Amino acid sequence: MNVRDDLVRFITLAEHGHVTDAATELGVTQPTLSRMLARLEADVGAPLFDRMHGRLVLNAAGEVYLEHARRARVELDAARAAIADLASPSLGTVRLSFLHSFGVALVPRLVSGFRRGEPRVTFRLSQFAAGTVTEQVVAGEADLAIVSPRPTTASVAWSLLRRQRLALAVPADHPLAGRATAHLADAADADFITMYPEFGMRRILEERCAAAGFRPRITFETSELFTIAGLVAAGLGVALMPVESDPLLPPGLVLVPLSGPAPTREVGIIWRPDVPLPRAVRAFRDYALAEAQGREAQGREAQG
Repeated sequence: MNVRDDLVRFITLAEHGHVTDAATELGVTQPTLSRMLARLEADVGAPLFDRMHGRLVLNAAGEVYLEHARRARVELDAARAAIADLASPSLGTVRLSFLHSFGVALVPRLVSGFRRGEPRVTFRLSQFAAGTVTEQVVAGEADLAIVSPRPTTASVAWSLLRRQRLALAVPADHPLAGRATAHLADAADADFITMYPEFGMRRILEERCAAAGFRPRITFETSELFTIAGLVAAGLGVALMPVESDPLLPPGLVLVPLSGPAPTREVGIIWRPDVPLPRAVRAFRDYALAEAQGREAQGREAQG
């Protein structure tokens, strides 16, 4: 019997509530999954599900077991990673989650620079909204995440990687397009194009607009900054966007740097402080932080 496999099967069964669906996702037969559940309930000494109209619904005992099973899976994965470190410290996999916009330059630069010194470390990359990448780290589904703004949960540790300038994105023929800087309040009457509510830039927009004394009139929502840029360039509204060093912007879009309070956003790396990180994960986190410090020092020298 593989303890971790049984935990994963139970968790999957609890999430689906149906043997057929869970068996399909796990790639096992229904009888195999049913035998596992019977063995598990016999071992626990209590039913974990109520059988209702062909579905499995967690009962009170099942809810308790699910909470502990999820924690146990994280701990077993951490133990396996630690043992793998002992056996072959130059190997390992970093499960890195990040916002879509960081996949253009920031993440490729960090991964490329790190693998020049650690070529045998592999990466499992995933891109989601800010809330989702934080949830992945909390749930043990990702080792690290690069996110903005800083998560509000105390379940993760955070270290700053960079402060990124924010700009008001406007069409080229907009009255603000010729300005050197713009205050967000200058666009209080404009139609805004922004991300869905679960995305970090949406939270930043709402916070900055509230500080500027108005609520944005949102006309379009999307999950991609590139789509926002295209819609702005087409004259459908304005947007709050980060300023990239090598931007991929459509013709007809102008970024006017933001003035006033909080003209930047913080980009940071997060991890769970209560779980031992595998050596490869620690090494990448430390590399990312050192790289950020080096870039900050170079920026200060350039300004001086």
